[in-house]
Amino acid sequence: MLKRVDVRFILNPEDSGLKNPVFIEGLPGIGHVGKLVADHLVKELKAKKAVEIYSHHFPPQVMVKDDGTISIPKNEIYIYKSEGEGPDLLILVGDFQSISNEGHFELVNAYIDVAKRFGVRRIYTLGGYGIGRLIEEPYVLGAANSRELVDELKEYGVKIEEGEPGGGIIGASGLLLGVAMLEGIDAACLMGATSGYMVDPKSAKAVLDVLMKMLKLEVSVEALDERAKEMEKLIAQIKEMQESAMQQWKGEEDLRYFR
Repeated sequence: MLKRVDVRFILNPEDSGLKNPVFIEGLPGIGHVGKLVADHLVKELKAKKAVEIYSHHFPPQVMVKDDGTISIPKNEIYIYKSEGEGPDLLILVGDFQSISNEGHFELVNAYIDVAKRFGVRRIYTLGGYGIGRLIEEPYVLGAANSRELVDELKEYGVKIEEGEPGGGIIGASGLLLGVAMLEGIDAACLMGATSGYMVDPKSAKAVLDVLMKMLKLEVSVEALDERAKEMEKLIAQIKEMQESAMQQWKGEEDLRYFR
């Protein structure tokens, strides 16, 4: 039977071979920024699935695949054993966040418990920061659960702006920082500025660029670049439509003088 939060280990933490891994969260959110980055890392690093998480707090549905079979909503944690200077990684990806406030707390507690079992000492949560307008060059804002980590973010060009984000950081990306602080784990959030209107691979690439520098990680960004170029074309079309509509409105306003 499915539990309220059902954590199923495919690989025992003791058998993973990871040493002080960094935990990265990239669940669906504004602009799907965090999800795009985390999914990209899993694919490019050929990370190995270690944990599946099911929950009553996900939407009450199943997804139907192309072949007619179904899959039940779940989040997954993948592991990556570093071959270079960078740290080992745990990467949280998935279909959904909780649909209830209570569920957010229960799921974050589960994520933290898994992180502790793997010996995680630092967490990075990834998300989008919606500004309500189209932007040419995305930038990355940050927040952390310690002053030392805030200073570290600044060294990598992450913006720390007073009073931003104004409404706080909602969902797993924010709550993980708070619960990690109570557990003595350093945690920071990287937020890519985005319109909030659509999936934003350009903002995701900005976040990935910062994350790669912080983790001394090298992965191909070609796939995100291609998606970002497609998005730029779409944005150009939207702007053209907006300008056309504005010119038409101005023309109608001018004609009123002759009526």
